[in-house]
Amino acid sequence: MRIEQLHFFPSRTLALYVARMFLTRTLAVLVMLVLILQALDLLGESGKILAVAGNGQEEILRYLGLRVPQIVARFLPFSVLLGTIVTLATLNQNSEVVSMKGGGMSAHQVLAPLLLASLVVAGVAFGFNERVVTRANASLDQWQKVDYGTIPRETNVKFNVWARDGDNLIQVGEVHVHGAQVILRQVRIFERKNHAMVSEVRADRATPSGDGWRIEEARRYDLASGKVTDLGTFYAGKGVGPDRFTMANVDGDEFAFGPLSRAIDQLDAAGRPTTALKAALWHKISGPLSSMLMPLLGAVAAFGLARSGQLVLRAVIGMALGFAYFVADNFGIAMGNLGVYPPIIAAWGPFLLFFLIGEAVLVRTEE
Repeated sequence: MRIEQLHFFPSRTLALYVARMFLTRTLAVLVMLVLILQALDLLGESGKILAVAGNGQEEILRYLGLRVPQIVARFLPFSVLLGTIVTLATLNQNSEVVSMKGGGMSAHQVLAPLLLASLVVAGVAFGFNERVVTRANASLDQWQKVDYGTIPRETNVKFNVWARDGDNLIQVGEVHVHGAQVILRQVRIFERKNHAMVSEVRADRATPSGDGWRIEEARRYDLASGKVTDLGTFYAGKGVGPDRFTMANVDGDEFAFGPLSRAIDQLDAAGRPTTALKAALWHKISGPLSSMLMPLLGAVAAFGLARSGQLVLRAVIGMALGFAYFVADNFGIAMGNLGVYPPIIAAWGPFLLFFLIGEAVLVRTEE
């Protein structure tokens, strides 16, 4: 083994040259994708925005400001993949890869500048998602819920909240919070036995009382007999604290890593399902880090069948490997949301699988 092969970056000048070429092409591809996709998206949404009385150019620009970060975050890994293929295909076409290997560099050393640059891109993507994308997701989702109209001022009312009381289920239509006071309205208690519902209690109002709830104007409907009984005021929900109802529904795309982790802990304590949120939490790391996979998956554009001259075919193979990863990643997250895969497998399984595939292809064909 040559001495040069013991160093990850045998030439600082060469590493900077390759990394700069890779970053400029990745940025160019990203800008092109954002312009095209945003134009297509605006064609469908501009009519909805302008259909609201009073909306005009300012609202269109506001929509662009909220939508562009989402497109950037979603298609940055695609841009890294295409930037990798264009860079390696250019180096291969100009016989620069042959020169590097003739100088004693291994395939991993040729890819090293791209891997380091993609790691920087992954770090920037993580910070961008944490500081910009999550806020844009929350703002745009809130705006779309009112059909691009005027967003009402923040209220302390939450809607359609569920909680578990032993084998029973509690549904609350409205949760009103006034300082330390919590009032439940439109309360429905599904009384179950052996996981089968036997009766339903409906009440107009409930307030905390001791370690339970004071249910007012309640009526019970018995499923077996069909009889309705007026209960008046009674007490139920022992051990079900107000925090079970005051915690808002959590969307993983609208929370940064730290706040989402704390929200998951609170929801776990409240007895709510958190499998999908845990998968989203891990994917906040594995998603940006997927940029590091792209040079490895796109390496076939520079290596492999380098002497056959089939450059376009090698580029297509690299793209196919990259897009196969995105399909597997989306499939894994979907399975995690359904509870089929454990959260950590749903988020990291495709990443590790395609890392091994990329390494196997690279070692098999070149090393």
